[in-house]
Amino acid sequence: MFFKKLFNSRKLLAVNIAVVTITAGLLLTGVFHVFGSAKVPASEIAYPQTEAAVSEAVPTGSIEALQQTFRGVSQKVLPVVVEIDVVDVVKQQVPQFQSPFDFFFGPKEGNKGPQEREFKLYGLGSGVIVRQTGDRVYVLTNNHVAGEADEISVKLQDGRQFTAKLVGRDERRDLALVEFQSKQPVPVAELSDSDLVQVGDIVFAVGNPMGFESTVTMGIVSAVGRRTEPGMGVGSFTDYIQTDAAINQGNSGGPLVDIYGRVVGINTWISSPSGGNVGLGFTIPINNAKTAIEDFITKGKVEYGWLGVNMGDIPEDFRADLTVGERGGAFIYNVYQGSPADKAGILPGDFVYRINGEPVEDSTHFLFTVANLPFNKPATFDLIRGGKDLSITVRIEKRKDEKELQNQSKMLWPGFSAVKINDDIQRQLDLPKRMGELVIANVEEGSPAAVAGLRSGDIIMNINGTQVKNLMGFYRTLNDQQKKELVFRIFRQGSELIIGLVRS
Repeated sequence: MFFKKLFNSRKLLAVNIAVVTITAGLLLTGVFHVFGSAKVPASEIAYPQTEAAVSEAVPTGSIEALQQTFRGVSQKVLPVVVEIDVVDVVKQQVPQFQSPFDFFFGPKEGNKGPQEREFKLYGLGSGVIVRQTGDRVYVLTNNHVAGEADEISVKLQDGRQFTAKLVGRDERRDLALVEFQSKQPVPVAELSDSDLVQVGDIVFAVGNPMGFESTVTMGIVSAVGRRTEPGMGVGSFTDYIQTDAAINQGNSGGPLVDIYGRVVGINTWISSPSGGNVGLGFTIPINNAKTAIEDFITKGKVEYGWLGVNMGDIPEDFRADLTVGERGGAFIYNVYQGSPADKAGILPGDFVYRINGEPVEDSTHFLFTVANLPFNKPATFDLIRGGKDLSITVRIEKRKDEKELQNQSKMLWPGFSAVKINDDIQRQLDLPKRMGELVIANVEEGSPAAVAGLRSGDIIMNINGTQVKNLMGFYRTLNDQQKKELVFRIFRQGSELIIGLVRS
């Protein structure tokens, strides 16, 4: 039965490969979501013990003490970890056999061509019971385990099996919550404070690796605060705990626990060139999931904060022009008109280095911080503008869905970014010399800049008749609120053009 499940699983192989770009070069590593399940012998339910109860049961001063501790952790955690079986129903066209008559004379009347059939894809994963309210039992898992399933069932360690349904899902954190009904009490996991986790802490990963149900592995916390890069295919609105506790395909959605059996994280992905464990497992800190659990139950989804900017890491050659020094932060390229950022007075060219007194490391950290800010409450943004330090108070709004944001591209001001022309850019783009100091690097589709006709590679000769020699001057002119219309004289492929950009 195990092998039948194993070969029917739709997610037994690596599902993501990440290419992470760093300043020193390129580091290539495979990123894998992990699946699998198997069968667990029925056993009595061991309800979660308290930290004191576990400690009292362990003798001290011998190797048996360590063994007894590990046994206590396993006995506490195994009953709260479940197997999640999912089914996806997919439709696929099945071509019909074409006779020679149809080939030469066309299909007969009534022949509708390819037919559509339904197929069932089976998937397996892990989950952890985090709450029971009356007859409702809630299981936390990964979005890539149960978030898109048409059928979900949950199997407890004691052999009981329940039909479950999805309560809520979140792709950005790769979390999902499923619910099943039970009139009998079930064991519930004890959630720890993942902010207290430190490098070197002993931890245990529990789940169904490679289909072997209720497996416990041990290791240490290798790092905390790990973040992903865009495009890696894993949740980006969270940081991760890294561990060398063996995590393989099948551990997804299962818990990472501490020496007291308390959940510190949800096992989510591994980095490996082969798809097997190489000691690089990554876990969503449970504190990042606690709010999601409440949001799933009360709203059916997770809501994030929205500032309304287009931002990124600041290029090194911007730093001198904009006098931002070597501090970390995020550079604002564009601002959505009417957004919280626009209302508060944040402008293109601002460099945000601190939010609510906490330093901003880079653009990824900036995105994560903003996403977790409470709605309609003041937040302080410390930034550098024109070489001067400013503090701006912003009231974050609820983030819109991606389709709605895409439809608002016409509100993105100015809708392009400019960079200083250096020798490399001049050589790569084959630009003429002494035509200007800045070149347009990127134009956002549907933005005012795109509608006006600006293109990537356009050399900015002057704006409103004034030559712009550096980025400081460019953003000073761009942000001049007294000028509703900006007239760009640009050089494009041997010709000079005049393009007007109107501020709405």
